[in-house]
Amino acid sequence: MAITTAVASPTATQERAPVLAIRDLNASFYTRRGEVHAVRDVSFSLRQGETLALVGESGSGKTATAMSILRMLPGKARVTSGEILFQGRDLVRMSEGQMTRIRGRHIGLIPQDPAASLNPLMTVGQHVTELLGVHLGMKGRVAHDRTIELLDAVGIPEPRRRFDAYPHQMSGGMRQRVMIALAIACHPALLLADEPTTALDPTIQSQILELIATLSREMNTATILITHNLGIVAGVCDRVAVMYGGRIVEVAPRDRLFAEPRHPYALGLLQCVPRVDRLTAGTFQSIPGQPPDLAGPIPGCSFAPRCSFASERCHRESPPLTPPVGDHQAACWHQDQLRAARA
Repeated sequence: MAITTAVASPTATQERAPVLAIRDLNASFYTRRGEVHAVRDVSFSLRQGETLALVGESGSGKTATAMSILRMLPGKARVTSGEILFQGRDLVRMSEGQMTRIRGRHIGLIPQDPAASLNPLMTVGQHVTELLGVHLGMKGRVAHDRTIELLDAVGIPEPRRRFDAYPHQMSGGMRQRVMIALAIACHPALLLADEPTTALDPTIQSQILELIATLSREMNTATILITHNLGIVAGVCDRVAVMYGGRIVEVAPRDRLFAEPRHPYALGLLQCVPRVDRLTAGTFQSIPGQPPDLAGPIPGCSFAPRCSFASERCHRESPPLTPPVGDHQAACWHQDQLRAARA
């Protein structure tokens, strides 16, 4: 499964510098109802070889954050403020031509629906060789052999025969492996995996997640895994950022978040994961209420209407991520009460 592309040893300075640093990012969708604030003051960083999970229910801002990084927000949506520093350069201020050279070459994307991303009139081999030609200048036999190597690396059986297959001739799991091959073809510094297992059965989900994790380790690539399910990140990610209402409400090392969630929403997501040792009378946990309407202002904490810990202050003042510096931060006025309730 190993990719044969050589990896240069980073200098001490490169090891310390984050591959990606997002600062106070805001992005909006412009609809008939007005401006929808999909991403609100999001900040985080990601280092080489690290995997970060962006977790939250639908509409929390996960995919909008990833598409902001790629500058691929749909329609009239756009980044309204903030910085997206990729290898020290602000993607927000780049021209479309500059971004075209970065997408696919330096930042790879694994989408959640490979069937909608692959051209049905092109073979698998044509998809990969075209990418290699555009970004790396590979042609002819060199591009062909590299494509076979990539298809083999992502676990596609009989890669030489599959080279000439069309997307409709492959299963959903095999199509997703083709998307992974496309994402890693140019050895990107950053890999974005946007709910890459949504349409797959549980067995294939596990295989795809393990494949992404293995390839990320082998290439020492910084990876963002977007998912709505905390249960699938347990063995894959180094850190977890929980998003709600367009904001990051908690960020922590994976094991710390699972052992000691400091935001009620993160706790609620963990309680929603079915566990054999906690099932009683066949019931499942859920989070009551509905996500906030991002089309208007949100006074106070956006989770307050659904939170059993909420006080009058929560409905009036929006909590910042605290502590200001540290590897485990949460945006909640009642972290002490939450900790006491879990004790």
